[in-house]
Amino acid sequence: MAYAKMELDALLRESEGAKVLFLGKEGVFTKAETERYLKRYGIARTENFETGVVGVIEHHRLNPVEEDISSLAYEQNIPRYKLAEFEKLLSENIDDDQLLMGIKLSNDQERIFRLIKNGHLNDALFVKLLDMYCWHHDDEDNMQDREVIMATLRRYIKIKPNEEDLLYSPLTLNRLSREATDPRLLYALIGFQNISFLQKGKQKITLHEIIAANRHINQTVVSRLLSLRDEGVDMYLACNESLDPALLQKFAQRDSRAINEALASNSNIDDAMFFSLLGKTSDTVKLLLWYQPITMQRYLWIKEKVTDKVLFASLGDNKHIAQEVLQALQEDENNALLERLCTNNTVPPLVLKTIFERKIPQVYPFLAKNISTPVCILEELYEKQGENVEILKSLASNASTPQKILYSLYERDQFEINEALASNPSTPLEFLNIFKIDTRLRNALTANETFVASITQSLGL
Repeated sequence: MAYAKMELDALLRESEGAKVLFLGKEGVFTKAETERYLKRYGIARTENFETGVVGVIEHHRLNPVEEDISSLAYEQNIPRYKLAEFEKLLSENIDDDQLLMGIKLSNDQERIFRLIKNGHLNDALFVKLLDMYCWHHDDEDNMQDREVIMATLRRYIKIKPNEEDLLYSPLTLNRLSREATDPRLLYALIGFQNISFLQKGKQKITLHEIIAANRHINQTVVSRLLSLRDEGVDMYLACNESLDPALLQKFAQRDSRAINEALASNSNIDDAMFFSLLGKTSDTVKLLLWYQPITMQRYLWIKEKVTDKVLFASLGDNKHIAQEVLQALQEDENNALLERLCTNNTVPPLVLKTIFERKIPQVYPFLAKNISTPVCILEELYEKQGENVEILKSLASNASTPQKILYSLYERDQFEINEALASNPSTPLEFLNIFKIDTRLRNALTANETFVASITQSLGL
């Protein structure tokens, strides 16, 4: 006979003096913990099917005997609930402060470990427990530590059922430490084993350094990172644009080459620090010219301090140059600087047009490649520089090049030009599909978002 099963919390509220039967292994809560919780309702816990049982809590795995008991309870219309449902209800009724106080007094690491694996706890309680966990730093591959890492990743990183292997990858922890926006979590992550990750270029970066570079760290996290007294961590802190300018000034006072270079890439430094760093090594100055917002005042200091033309040309790569500074740069006689400006897609079309009108052939290939170059200039370059292979290759790779020119370039059937066309997302798909026959163009095609999207769509992914 079918019956409407009562919600578990309602059953507990209305069953004073009754018993609840637990079948299967314990979960994230011990027998004593579940007994204390049920006592609030005046309910006893039992592991025997006996008189007075009003509900059954079942682990997802039962042995044959327990399966028989479960079936018997069903036949007698005794409602059955999954253990996970009971654990969720218990978790939602936890007094966070009381729980934490009890754990602090007992330092019960086994309990902390069990609770960390409880996915029903709120994030605030979870990170506090995570920070209380004692890592096995002397054991490089401790099973319990690995389970704590996996529980953390499972909570914060969306993992599809077919991607469970990602929980075992250090790269997923790398991703979490980069993407985390909760300072409390970042603070707790500092307590993890400070493993190293291999980056592109074969350079290594540690977990602590990644956290130091995260823009969501707060003063509490910064203080803990500084207490590590790790030069690599300090360097990444000096790069972090969210840091207080006063702390950046303290870093500058160290006058360390590595710290100076980090500060030079931090757009949050003030004019005084900018001027000071202009007097440091050429590598530090180059980073200043690349990454710092360039106002007219800063430009005047650069003109005064940077006498090396090659180094000065680095300014052309900067993405944050004030309009009045660009107007001055477009008239500069340093061709290396003009080349870089013509490559820079943040430079306004009007500035690129002014440079083009100066009729300096050396900059034409760079203008031909820039997506910000006005179409009329791209058309003129094709019409008047049609025999210059470098210009043709640049046009073939430029997503702003008109389709009629791309068709014309394709008809030339030159490998160098085809390679550039294969990398261009604006190249017609019909040409890209023809290019895939040529194995030499595979790398260019796999980097082409239009081609990759078409393949993905055809596969139904």
